[in-house]
Amino acid sequence: MKKKFIVLGVLFATFGFTRMNAQINFGEKALGAVQKGVSGFTFSNADAAALSKAAVDKMDAEHEVAAATDPYTLRLNRVFGKYTAGDGYTLNYKVYKLKEVNAFATADGSVRVYSGLMDIMDDNELLAVIGHEIGHVANHDSQDAIKAAYRKEALLEGAASQSATIASVTDSQLGKIGSAIIDSKFSRKQEAEADLFSYDFLKKNGYNVNAEESAFRILAKMSEGTESSFIDQMMSSHPDSKQRAEDAKKRAEKDGLYKPYVQQKIVNTAPVTKAATTKKAATTKKATTKKK
Repeated sequence: MKKKFIVLGVLFATFGFTRMNAQINFGEKALGAVQKGVSGFTFSNADAAALSKAAVDKMDAEHEVAAATDPYTLRLNRVFGKYTAGDGYTLNYKVYKLKEVNAFATADGSVRVYSGLMDIMDDNELLAVIGHEIGHVANHDSQDAIKAAYRKEALLEGAASQSATIASVTDSQLGKIGSAIIDSKFSRKQEAEADLFSYDFLKKNGYNVNAEESAFRILAKMSEGTESSFIDQMMSSHPDSKQRAEDAKKRAEKDGLYKPYVQQKIVNTAPVTKAATTKKAATTKKATTKKK
């Protein structure tokens, strides 16, 4: 049985490029250009956003994305669809039809939620987790992660030579790039700030702030047993889920809002419309009349 897990933070992006002599070309031949000299290194937040967009477009093409009419998409839009703009960023949402429990956001504002996460968390808990991911974007952690990945790759590729040579990054190299990004986790401080962003988001918009504690309790429970060694390794540079749950509880207690959270019903099916109900009733009535 495939184990479920969650990685809280940016999971995938690609390298940057300098503003001069750099462009992104999609396809196998080349996905972009990387300046190999570290001296005079420039990599703006706009560069990070552009490259995140390119990476997410590629990921969308490689994963099963829930269609606009898919029940998962309908639920995500209902829960979070109205929150598309923040201070200096614009958000867009999609669901990946995968069993893994996962969610991430990138520097361009792309938010991707796995259906596996939506299967185990109710609307409020989902708001807490996605709010955390958006916190990384709002706090510029996502941009910093891509910049760090660029610097790391530049050094690995021999940037110490101070060469001005431009080398392309092929499509086939993106898997390695994604692994490098996954390995560069957020700091404890960044995670704590993203947790606080999520709590404030819930509070500001009138949601149950105790759902944040509940979401972390779920993750903590998942880290027990056979999954513990993997989770411990993955979260080695981050506060553990139990501690984060306690921190969320303390915030709610301080605000006088704490109350043990009871998970609500999780519904990942399309809502029944009035037209569909009427049609079903008419069909049932017709069948009953025929039997007479």
